[in-house]
Amino acid sequence: MRLTLYTDYALRILIHLATHEERLCSVTEISDAFGASRNHMTKVANDLGRAGYVAAVRGRMGGLRLARPATEINLGEVVRHTEEGFALADCASCVIAPACGLTGALGAALAAFLKVLDGYTLADIVSRRSALRQLLDGGIVR
Repeated sequence: MRLTLYTDYALRILIHLATHEERLCSVTEISDAFGASRNHMTKVANDLGRAGYVAAVRGRMGGLRLARPATEINLGEVVRHTEEGFALADCASCVIAPACGLTGALGAALAAFLKVLDGYTLADIVSRRSALRQLLDGGIVR
């Protein structure tokens, strides 16, 4: 399974904000840190704001911050929010789907994948905060 770039950007935004939780961060700062498109990051940040993961402060000294503690942001929940679909194969239009066991096997694999992500919070993945901060503040991380 491969996550979409949209989900990748969402996770990167959340990681950056959790790493710099003591201050507001701009979308430009975040996109520069990852060498990503500012326009794409803005779109994802707006969506994360509507979903209640990110809070935006408007104005000259504004920016983004986490809307709730990193310990309360579940990775499985974020991935479910940002991914449009989880079809690992096109079983719906396959002629052998009614008799094939692949659909069930892929469903079980997806459930296991999401169950693992459900076991992690944003705080868990930023536990090496100083190392992350050093990499993020030092330039492009890919």
